[in-house]
Amino acid sequence: MPRRLRPTAEIHPDAILVGDPGRAMALAQVLTGQPKMANHARGLWGYSGTTAKGRGLTVQSTGMGGPSAALVLGDLAELGVRRAVRVGTCAAIDRDTRPGDLIWVREARPWTVDHRGAGAPAFPDEELGERLRAELGGAAKVGTVASLDALHPSPGHATPVGDVADMQTAALLAAGEQLGVAVAAVLIVTDAEGLDPLDDEKVAELANTASEAGLRALA
Repeated sequence: MPRRLRPTAEIHPDAILVGDPGRAMALAQVLTGQPKMANHARGLWGYSGTTAKGRGLTVQSTGMGGPSAALVLGDLAELGVRRAVRVGTCAAIDRDTRPGDLIWVREARPWTVDHRGAGAPAFPDEELGERLRAELGGAAKVGTVASLDALHPSPGHATPVGDVADMQTAALLAAGEQLGVAVAAVLIVTDAEGLDPLDDEKVAELANTASEAGLRALA
């Protein structure tokens, strides 16, 4: 039995991963018919159902931050997950990146926001990543991610380098490689300095778009 998840329904080999438990529920309703709650332990809501094409799919929340995401993926791997697409949110670093952009992740680095800076890069699974990129098509930009360990850095902190910043993608990609789980990621840019953030309705709309591309990539 995994240490964190306590499955109450079948966990399928293919999964969509999100940070927010509420988004897991919403996407499960979009992507599958009559989804069943597959986990509620620790508030990490997960759902399993059958897609319109008759394939099993699990939609699982990972919580906030790299350590939580990596631990959840470890439990999912123990339960039989073999491929996963992260659908997450991020903030812009690059000035040409704006709220509402979708980012196909080609590289993510863990970033310690004190004086140490970036760690080793992590990459999406080659096959799944390319399938996701193809399914997103022109709807997404190609980008690099700085996955931060804190949102409120100390004075004199190292400035993150990348197109966007989040808190989970690098950990998930690295954990996937270690666990033998194919992982790829697409992120929604919700914030950028000096610009209005996306409202909840637009985030939900883009999450649907990104997760539907993820589902097609998992076909």
